Amino acid sequence: MLELHLDRFKDELRLKREGDTRLIWDPIRRKWLVLQPEEMVRQLLLQYLLTERGYNRNRIRMEKGLQVNALDRRCDLLVFDAQVQPFLLAECKAPHVKIGQEVFEQIAWYNTTLQVPYLLVTNGIESHCCKVDYAARSYEFLNEVPAHDA
Repeated sequence: MLELHLDRFKDELRLKREGDTRLIWDPIRRKWLVLQPEEMVRQLLLQYLLTERGYNRNRIRMEKGLQVNALDRRCDLLVFDAQVQPFLLAECKAPHVKIGQEVFEQIAWYNTTLQVPYLLVTNGIESHCCKVDYAARSYEFLNEVPAHDA
């Protein structure tokens, strides 16, 4: 399990209230979104990737649409490498959602189309990242999220 401590990036987030609705600013999509627990985790992960790992914001897509077995789906966060190839796929869950087999199966299913080398799952508390070896049909859990130029 990774120790990302995503809560430390809360001060980097832009929040506001409109009536009874709390909103959070998404700097990638450049719009205010309703603040749901999963969206908070997604924005905290984004700040971690930008601030601590040095990822290029121009190579990140939030809630990117994709087709899996002729079904329209949206992955939470997708990072592209310098050659504009999918590099890292992240699946975010609300903090109360346990990171278990179902979450790993969901991200693996999304990845059947993308074939990224790195998969990341997090609920903001528990995080796991693995490197996929397609030739060997295996994966290896990592001790850290790969650097942006890996």
